[in-house]
Amino acid sequence: MERLRNLREEANLKQEDIANIIGIKRATYTSYEIERDTIPITHLNNLCNYFDVSIDYVLGLTEKKKYHNLRNVIDKELLHQRLKSLRHENKITQIKIAQILNISRSTWTGYESCKYQIPTLILEELARRYHTSIDYLLGKIDKY
Repeated sequence: MERLRNLREEANLKQEDIANIIGIKRATYTSYEIERDTIPITHLNNLCNYFDVSIDYVLGLTEKKKYHNLRNVIDKELLHQRLKSLRHENKITQIKIAQILNISRSTWTGYESCKYQIPTLILEELARRYHTSIDYLLGKIDKY
């Protein structure tokens, strides 16, 4: 992730420093930064909190580094409500959204009910496809 690397370099930090900050191995962090592996949303959230930027900014969904009243925590209850609302607003069934995302309906139901942690790639696909904000979906901001 180019923006993640840029933030790290602007702060004069090494990959090892960032890995220590979020409690992972340097090799794991490196794999995220070079996009060999997808960074889990919890690690991405911790990094965004550290650099005081939005998840949307790091993933290239916006040029705006930070939203007004950006919260540090992911609100799982709001995530549940907002995933469901997103689906309803777009008049999509659970079966249809599962097909669009190439996942099973039960997996989508698990995301929508917060039984399963939703992967970063799924959130990014939803944000891009439905023109919304990952930070909004996660409850980190109130409006997008």
